[in-house]
Amino acid sequence: MKILLYGLNFTPELTGIGKYNGELVSGVKFRDVDVDVVTAPPYYPEWKIKQGFSNFWGKNSIDEVMIYRCPLYVPRKVTTFSRLVHLVSFAISSGLRLLTLVGKRPDIIFLVQPTLFCAPAALIYSRLTGAKSVLHIQDFEVDAMFGLGMGSKDGSLRKFVRRVESWLMRRFDMVSTISHSMLANAERKGVPQGRLTFFPNWSDTDFVNPSVSGKALRDEWGIPLDDKVILYSGNIGAKQGLEIVLDAAEIFLTRKGVRFAIVGAGAYLERLKKAVLDRKLSNVCFRELLPWERVPEMLAAADVHLVVQKRGAADAVLPSKLTNILSAGGHALVTADPTTELGKLHGKYSGIYELVEPENTEAFVAGLERCLAKDTTKPNMVARQYALDYLNKEQIINRFVSDLKRLTQENKVRDDVYET
Repeated sequence: MKILLYGLNFTPELTGIGKYNGELVSGVKFRDVDVDVVTAPPYYPEWKIKQGFSNFWGKNSIDEVMIYRCPLYVPRKVTTFSRLVHLVSFAISSGLRLLTLVGKRPDIIFLVQPTLFCAPAALIYSRLTGAKSVLHIQDFEVDAMFGLGMGSKDGSLRKFVRRVESWLMRRFDMVSTISHSMLANAERKGVPQGRLTFFPNWSDTDFVNPSVSGKALRDEWGIPLDDKVILYSGNIGAKQGLEIVLDAAEIFLTRKGVRFAIVGAGAYLERLKKAVLDRKLSNVCFRELLPWERVPEMLAAADVHLVVQKRGAADAVLPSKLTNILSAGGHALVTADPTTELGKLHGKYSGIYELVEPENTEAFVAGLERCLAKDTTKPNMVARQYALDYLNKEQIINRFVSDLKRLTQENKVRDDVYET
């Protein structure tokens, strides 16, 4: 089976969708699958082209995977308009690249959303080559945009955008996504249930496990073992709403032995750093993203993990960082409403994490107090067992490759019937 993975983000990006796309390609290579990749140069979450990469068309091969890089506009300041230009620029440059790859004739073109702007090019490529088209939704970018109050408040514009989104999604042979709530959302948008497939994000449960020690990293950061570390790691952007973390840090200023560590990069990093200085939050420190090899250490170094989102993003964007927190047996505080996927998971698996209302500082601080009152030197075995049962990387990729092979068999069955 031959797959052309088409997506905005790819390795060597350290977080989010790029990390998962890279791991997916590595995983399917061991399952008799050939893969090529059409993507952008790495820029996320720093919003700056990574050193050593050119923002122009190029290609290189890694472990027999041909990677085609396509230029895009990377804004210095991320606004609604600049982000739209960013997404459209990649859709145009990558669409032109796809035209040069028609001769490859893969069995499947696998588009990862965001961005949905690439859907027309993916569908045209599918028709030209006879490849099956698969849309994998990591974020419902339209829902996230409107849910966070971005874009025009004109109801007619929203209806038009949603109609276009629905029309495009219904044209794909398969639509997969990472949570059951997002599957239900795709069905509401008009995708027939028979075309929907559950393909969750995963964790390497052997590599990320509770037996790892975080002492060496704490020593590097200058944090005594007796101190409690409250950790946020990942993208620092608008949808996270990290101001609530600073509000909590201000309340905890007089509490000795409690520190807040923010590890990551993103469009709002400098603004957040300035807010920490302005508010004189001496209990908050910033650290750069760590290479994947040291992520288990970072998870082990924390007593409490923060999974923070604004209310409008909670079911449009499922935080990918949670899979590794659960695998590490971490004690986490999650902001989400009970009706969301994260809320339902909390209700079904008592003790998997603490759940509090989004954008509510009082509830957030109370949740932190409950987390800190636990014996965080011991792993959260409810979280760990859930990861072992449902988030194992090998099991998830195996199942999905089987789904893709069944999809390609539909073509062969029809061809055989036609020939006879």
